[in-house]
Amino acid sequence: MSHWTVAPVVLPAMLAAFILLATRFHAPMQRVFSVAGTVALIAIAVGLFVQASGGDVSIYQLGDWQAPFGIVLVADRLSTMMVLLTAVLAFFVLLHAIGTGWDTRGRHFHALFQFQLMGIMGAFLTGDVFNLFVFFEVLLIASYGLMIHSGGTQRTHAGTQYVLYNLLGSTLFLFALGLIYAETGTLNMADLAQRVQAIDPSQSSGIRTAAVLLVIVFAIKAGIAPVHFWLPASYANAPGPVAALFAIMTKVGAYAIIRIYTLVFGPDLGVAQGLLDTWLMPLALIGLAVGMIGVLGAVRLDRMVAFAVIGSMGMLTVAMSLFTETGIAAALYYVVHSTLATAALFLIVDLVAEHRGRTGAELRRAKPIPGANILAAFFFASAIAMTGLPPLSGFLGKLLILDAAFGSPQVVWAWAVILSTSLVAVVGFSRAGSTVFWKAREAAQDLEDDPGTEMDNVDSKPEAHPERQPVLPLVAIGGLIALIVAHTVLAGPINRFMAATSAQLFAPEPYITTVLETEGKKISYDGGHGSDDHGTESAGEHGSEMTPGAEEEAGGH
Repeated sequence: MSHWTVAPVVLPAMLAAFILLATRFHAPMQRVFSVAGTVALIAIAVGLFVQASGGDVSIYQLGDWQAPFGIVLVADRLSTMMVLLTAVLAFFVLLHAIGTGWDTRGRHFHALFQFQLMGIMGAFLTGDVFNLFVFFEVLLIASYGLMIHSGGTQRTHAGTQYVLYNLLGSTLFLFALGLIYAETGTLNMADLAQRVQAIDPSQSSGIRTAAVLLVIVFAIKAGIAPVHFWLPASYANAPGPVAALFAIMTKVGAYAIIRIYTLVFGPDLGVAQGLLDTWLMPLALIGLAVGMIGVLGAVRLDRMVAFAVIGSMGMLTVAMSLFTETGIAAALYYVVHSTLATAALFLIVDLVAEHRGRTGAELRRAKPIPGANILAAFFFASAIAMTGLPPLSGFLGKLLILDAAFGSPQVVWAWAVILSTSLVAVVGFSRAGSTVFWKAREAAQDLEDDPGTEMDNVDSKPEAHPERQPVLPLVAIGGLIALIVAHTVLAGPINRFMAATSAQLFAPEPYITTVLETEGKKISYDGGHGSDDHGTESAGEHGSEMTPGAEEEAGGH
C-alpha cells in the first residue's frame, strides 16, 4: 500500500500545525515553509497524476482497515487531476498573497491556508461519503478564517452569511447521510454503488430522498442557482488571494456531483432516474443567465467577477446535467479553464483595487494606476477566457459543451441561453475594462488640462514616475494566464484525457473492485483484473484469501 496517496492530505495538515506552533511569530519563516510545502504538494500531485493517467486506481486504507469497514482514500484519473489543479492554483495564489502582503494583514494566514488545502485534497481523494462531509467541514472552518482575514465590518458580515448558508448545507448533508445509512447500512462509495443497485424500486423512497438532498447540498457548495445567494457577497468581500483560492471551492461541489452520480447513482439506476437530466438542466440555464446578467449589472469589479463565477458554474452544470460521457468530458475540460480564469481575474481585481484609493473596485473613472498597461493586458486575456471568446480555452470549452448538448431534449434552450449570455458577458466585461483602464487615461488628461478637476483617487496629484506593481503578483497572474494558453494549445491531448476520465467514471467496476476486493494493492484494469505492484497475484486471487464469512461480510448484507 503506497503512502503517497494520503500525502496530499497529511502534508498540509502537518505543515499547518507546524506553522501555527513553531513559527507563529516569524512571518518570513511562515512564508518559506508554506511555499516549500506547496511546491512539495505539486510534486506529489504530479506523481499521483502520472500514476493514475494510465487508468490505474490506487487506494490507501487508513489504519489498514479494509473497506467498507475502514476509511479509504482513492486515487483515479478524476481525483488526481483535481488534486494537481488545486496544488498548482495554491502555488500562484500564495505568491500573490506574499507579494501583496496580504498574508501579514491578519493572524495565521499560512496555517489556515494549509488547512484549507488539507480539506480540499481530502474531499477529492476520499472514498467515503461521511468523510466527504468531514472534509467539507474542514473547508468551511478554514475558509471562514481566511475570508475574514484582516477584519472589516463588510467582510465579517459576508463571512457570517457564508457560514450560515454552508451550515444549512451541512445540516442537509447529515440528513442525507442518515437516510443513506438507514437504507444501505454503509457510507463507503464503492459499497454504496453495489447496495443501491439491489434496492427494490418499489421501496426506494428513502434513497431517492437522500439523492435529492445530496444534489441540494452539492449545489449549495457549488453556488448553483437558486441556492447561490451566498456567493456574490462572500467572494467579492474576501481578500483577493482568498477569493482566487475559492475558485476551486465551487468545483468541490461539482466534483461531488460527478463522483456520486456516476459511481453510486449511475445513469441506468432507476431510483435516481431523471434527477440530473430533468431537474438540473433548467437550474443550470437559470444560473447561467443570472450570473451573466449580474456581470452586466455589477457596479464593482469584484462583484462582477463573483457573478461571473455563478455564470461559469451554470455553464459547467449544463454539461454535467447532460449525464453522458461527452457531457462529463466537456465539463472536466471546462473545470480547469474556469478555475484558472476565475483565479486570474480575482488577483487582477485585487491589484486594481489596491491602487485606486477610495475608488477601490468601483466601476467609475479614476486616475491611471501603476502598471496599468500590463494589468490591462492581463485583464483583457482573462476576460476573453471567461466570456468564451476565441481563441482561448473558454471558447473551446463552450464548443465542447454545445456539441455535447446535441443529444439532449433541451438542446434548443441550451444553445439559446449559452450563446445569448455569452454576448451579455462580453458587453459586461468590455464595459468594466474600458472604465477601469481606457477612461483612466481620459481622467489623467482632464487633470492635466484642469488641475482643479475632481478625481476619485485619494491622491489626485499627477504622478510623473508612478511606483511599479510588485513583481510576485504579476508573476502569479502571468503564470495563471500562461496555463490558460497551455490549456488552449494542448486542447487535443487534454480533451482525450478528459474523455478517458469520463469513460472511467461511467465504467466504475475497476473503482469498486479495487476498493472492496484488495488490501492496498493497485489494479490496472483493461477488461479484467491486472496484477498488483509486485506482479505476483491478481486482485481476485488475493481476495480469495479471505474466509467465506469475511467475503460475505465485506460484500454486503
